[in-house]
Amino acid sequence: MKYVLFGASCLVLVLAFVFGSSYYKGQQAEKFGFMAQENASTFVRDHSQTRGSEDAKVYLVEFMDPACETCAAFFPFVKKMMDTYPGKIKLVLRYAPYHDGADYFVKILEAARKQGKFWEALEVMYTTQPYWASHHNPQPEKIWQFLPRAGLDVERIRKDMNDPVIVKLIEQDLADAKALDVRKTPGFFANGKPLQTFGYQQLHQLVQSEIMKNYPNE
Repeated sequence: MKYVLFGASCLVLVLAFVFGSSYYKGQQAEKFGFMAQENASTFVRDHSQTRGSEDAKVYLVEFMDPACETCAAFFPFVKKMMDTYPGKIKLVLRYAPYHDGADYFVKILEAARKQGKFWEALEVMYTTQPYWASHHNPQPEKIWQFLPRAGLDVERIRKDMNDPVIVKLIEQDLADAKALDVRKTPGFFANGKPLQTFGYQQLHQLVQSEIMKNYPNE
């Protein structure tokens, strides 16, 4: 009888754990969509730079390259989408520096983050990109003359960008990009769903479909 009671108790505990785990995952899935899946960390790492409300139910993950012309072109479009749907979209930036030497600019961005100026530095990079990222004659050193526009301590940037942690961060993002079959930038995912056909309208439709799904009564 003792063994039967013990076995029954264990079964109850196991069932309670399974139910609790399923309930928790269900609650997380309802709130964050793909974030509750097993491979959530492939999309969003602890080091990922984010923008938008913590309560947003639509996660827009973008694998980007600071030297990518198309990334620069999409930047204002993504910002406009976030303004159109305030509080509903959380942008997650991941690095995929596929252009030769692009990791140089990622290091600058990560150094700018330490000064609380990541987004300001990125904006300056994108707006001045034609001057330093020309495919025919790239001149990365020219970026330094524009960085003060972001309110940065430039000498500190030169020092902080050599932090070996940044190299590991880039390696992780590149590994995740490969796992998700991101072969060019920008690579977009809305709640884990990839942008299959590339374009402004297609991206808006993908994001809008996730917003309608997660905010059905608004």
